[in-house]
Amino acid sequence: MGKRICIGLEDGTAGKEKQEGPTQKSAPTETAGNEPAEIWLVLHLMIAGRLHWGAEGKKLSKQHLAAFDFANGSLLWTEAGSQRRASLHLARGEAGLAEFDRGGLEVLDATLERFSKILKSENHTLKRALTDPEWFSGIGNAYSDEILWEAKLSPLLQTSKMKDEEIARLLEATKKSLTEWTDRLRAETGEKFPEGVTAFRPEMAVHGKYKQACPRCGGSVQRIKYASNETNYCPTCQTGGKLLADRAFSRLLREDWPKTPEELEMRMGRRKA
Repeated sequence: MGKRICIGLEDGTAGKEKQEGPTQKSAPTETAGNEPAEIWLVLHLMIAGRLHWGAEGKKLSKQHLAAFDFANGSLLWTEAGSQRRASLHLARGEAGLAEFDRGGLEVLDATLERFSKILKSENHTLKRALTDPEWFSGIGNAYSDEILWEAKLSPLLQTSKMKDEEIARLLEATKKSLTEWTDRLRAETGEKFPEGVTAFRPEMAVHGKYKQACPRCGGSVQRIKYASNETNYCPTCQTGGKLLADRAFSRLLREDWPKTPEELEMRMGRRKA
């Protein structure tokens, strides 16, 4: 279901005994008695939403949006900041749950032919294509940066201009990055509840590493900032040394926008002086 979290609820009639609270399941799943769950909670955490595991009856703060009580504890849903973007929906049965499926390709199971067909269906930047849930399921902003760095491709490369070799390299990088990160996070969590979930990890190559050294070439990681997100990339590894225009900053500098990271550093140095 992409980046959504689905929890199946027992309604008291599927199992032999009535449940006092919701039972968390992996979607799609079955309730006790091997009957389909009638009601689903569909959570989308967005950027600032988080899930925590705590004792039942814990006092809630203003950041808490909901608490789901289980026999052995409580699943607490929080969202930091003033912008409320996280969402909760109810769905009835598998048919209702399917309405939340944006239809994006599950890349880990994708063939090169299918992957290529989707990329060439419309013309977008690679960054937009990878983060569009109607194209590809569950990648998002952070991992798209890591994938493009791994593939040595510009985030602003137009999908219509991609060569077959570049598409094959992108698919390989996507599967490699997502598999490695899934294995790493599962190993760190073990049997514990996954606390401390964040899109910014010290092991990441470029995401969240603005002005830090690229682990491959040592060059300075740059960014394209827009709205509440930013794209991070290495000019040396991904754009042939070209500095991609940041919307807000390039509007300010206009024709003085630097072409390379070195020019940017020189101009910033003169402004500070």
